[in-house]
Amino acid sequence: METYFFRSIPAKYRTGYRKYYMMQNLKAVHIAAIIFFALNVILRLFYTFLSEGLTHAQNFPEFNITNWIFIGITPFFILIANHQINLFKRTKKPSKGVSLLVLLFTIYLITGGLASSIISTHDPRNSLILYLVAIFMVSMVFLFEYEDTLMLTIITEIIFTAALFYCNIDGTEILYNQLISAFLLAGFFFMSRYAYSFRAMHYLQLNEIKEKNAEIEKASAFKNEVLGMVAHDLRNPIGAIESITLIMELDEMDEDTADNVYMIKASCVKAMSIINDLLEVARNDNSNIIETQRLELNQLLKNVIEMWKFRENVKNEIILTSNQPEIFAAINVEKFQRVIDNLISNAIKFSKETDKVEVNVTQNKDGIHIEVKDYGLGIPKEMLPHIFERFSKAGRQGIRGEQSTGLGLSIVRQIVEKHHGQIEVQSEEKQGSSFKIRLPQAV
Repeated sequence: METYFFRSIPAKYRTGYRKYYMMQNLKAVHIAAIIFFALNVILRLFYTFLSEGLTHAQNFPEFNITNWIFIGITPFFILIANHQINLFKRTKKPSKGVSLLVLLFTIYLITGGLASSIISTHDPRNSLILYLVAIFMVSMVFLFEYEDTLMLTIITEIIFTAALFYCNIDGTEILYNQLISAFLLAGFFFMSRYAYSFRAMHYLQLNEIKEKNAEIEKASAFKNEVLGMVAHDLRNPIGAIESITLIMELDEMDEDTADNVYMIKASCVKAMSIINDLLEVARNDNSNIIETQRLELNQLLKNVIEMWKFRENVKNEIILTSNQPEIFAAINVEKFQRVIDNLISNAIKFSKETDKVEVNVTQNKDGIHIEVKDYGLGIPKEMLPHIFERFSKAGRQGIRGEQSTGLGLSIVRQIVEKHHGQIEVQSEEKQGSSFKIRLPQAV
């Protein structure tokens, strides 16, 4: 940990750090003043209601006077600290009087501890417990800049020296007490600076994290912008190539040419699918909110499944079951159709043509549950934690050689979460997979 014993933190962070710790200092003044006032009130009650023997204790008159002084002065610190806290909250910055208030209060606490120590024996060297407690509390609770810490140390030494002369002790005792005070104040200085350094490093680390997060967000936004532009611009030439293949299919071709045209057409379809996935990722990253409408879910799922049944290359039986004749949910039709499309596509990709795919919908008190279940290859255990990751290494070829971009399930999770839902998967190898979506009830 970098220390700032004899200097302040770098100038570029000093203003922000001062604003950061000044509010903590103000709250500490407010709380400490309330506690100090309460302790003196309790002591006053002891003097008033308990045994008269207390009033005959050694140095009682001095304790009595200081007790009244503390009861009279401390409320001013409570009121001023409370006012400064409210002012800070309104203006979002500390006033010029905050540093002075904190400095005066810490001097007040240290002087109170010193006065109590001196009153008890008239020789500070014999009883410095309260003085030591006050110094320790100030060093650990309050934060000061290097100059303020040095000034507070000097002022405390001046007050201590004045107290020694007040006690009328001989020169040797003064020397002993000054040595003790020097030791205590050196400890105070280094403890105070250590507390300053510790919190400064915490503050600087928080700032570094914020700066890194801002850079990451900026880079992510730029990446999404470039990704969207590139993917969008690629659609036109690939669409043109696909159109040319469709025109070529109208003419008579030999077998080799027909195979080549078919391969070009299939490649265009695959490339267009990848581009659409990239565009979807960019759109989802750039927007945290999607527009939804209250929609009957059974009919939506039925329409998606009907479209799959019309595909010539799909032989699997897709079955829809529901526990309610009508189930309403807040849905973005276009995006949620993509979710179900991706899940059904995955189910078919990893299933034999004779395997069925089930889409089950249930509604209960917990919400709406949609399950897309297949009885195909299943997912290896080591892949399960990664299947929803973007460009996931869990991507695999399908049974019929279908390629994976590693984006489909990532897009599914993004869309489901934007619907305030959750998705999870259960799978066993050679037993099949079950993707379960939970959505909130429609209002």
